[in-house]
Amino acid sequence: MSGSKIDEIDVRILEILQKRGRTKRKVLAEDVKLSVPSISERLRKLEEAGIIKGYRTILEPRKVGLEVMAFIFLTCESSKYYPKIIEKAQQHDEVLECHAVTGDGSHLLKVRTESTATLENLLSQIQAWPGVLNTRTDIVLSSPKETMALPLKQWPLR
Repeated sequence: MSGSKIDEIDVRILEILQKRGRTKRKVLAEDVKLSVPSISERLRKLEEAGIIKGYRTILEPRKVGLEVMAFIFLTCESSKYYPKIIEKAQQHDEVLECHAVTGDGSHLLKVRTESTATLENLLSQIQAWPGVLNTRTDIVLSSPKETMALPLKQWPLR
């Protein structure tokens, strides 16, 4: 990886890691036909460049008691409250994602809670955040596809 460019080997490494994050460097090296030290160096450069942000274990939410997933659209009184919204979202473990959006609302939150009762409690807290005018909540019934893997067809980047 020279500078900020990544090549086809880097893309292959990233694709493998997105599917199997615990892949050993030896296996990566065999898959892309490089030495283990070369793989280690490429991973280090991908991490330093911020392309690889980290490594995580993905849990099954229902198996750990988080039965309800919902998306909460919230509307802010004005953009001066955006930093406070982000700060509040970061303080709640139930808020998995916070996005500034266009459309009817100003922010979209992805949340997971134990039950509709805990969702109701969370909603009452969110509605009390400074600058929040209103919320609209959509409860997820099922998730036939849910992934964090990014499509890398456009790579290597120029």
